[in-house]
Amino acid sequence: MSKPISVTIPHQLGRAEARRRVDEGFGDLSRHLGGAAGALDKRWEGDRLNFSLTSMGQSISGHVAVAEAVVTVEVLLPGFLAMIAGKVRGTLQKEGQLLLTRK
Repeated sequence: MSKPISVTIPHQLGRAEARRRVDEGFGDLSRHLGGAAGALDKRWEGDRLNFSLTSMGQSISGHVAVAEAVVTVEVLLPGFLAMIAGKVRGTLQKEGQLLLTRK
């Protein structure tokens, strides 16, 4: 059974800078989902980044929606990986916040 998880990360960067950081840092975030560099497929549609990757033989998909003051990450974890949804949610929250912290 698949399990959807959602993480909302507030920021003070504005939409354009948040989108730039998400685009540059998404490879690192996807590794926390178990993605390998060659297995990640991502495409922007406006301010929404749709992605899919394969981890441990399972397909993971989702999107990142970038808004002026918040970024929302939604991920659909398949069967086996759904058992670790809490850990994945916490990791995405932590790493996403680091990515969007003003430097």
